[in-house]
Amino acid sequence: MSEAANSCVLTACIAELESLRYTPAGIPALNLKLEHASSIQEAGQEQQVKAAMKAKAFGTLAERLAGQAVGSTWKFSGYLASPRNGKQVYLHIQNISADH
Repeated sequence: MSEAANSCVLTACIAELESLRYTPAGIPALNLKLEHASSIQEAGQEQQVKAAMKAKAFGTLAERLAGQAVGSTWKFSGYLASPRNGKQVYLHIQNISADH
């Protein structure tokens, strides 16, 4: 398999936060739902774009996100992955920054 880029940057608000949990290895883990809304120009027309996506964070980033307010907006970066059952793609968050 050749090396291919898998990166995603998304400005979104935190729509749902589950409780902080710990993996069997003791690493903090957090599941959350992100929502995005914006407008873009496509084919000479303005299009309204909405998206909702599940996301996961681990370690100190999970602890930091667990303390954020639902409805707060952030710039999330990471990569896309599928759970073992392969049902829905989620964003594996590697970094966040304040949305300005």
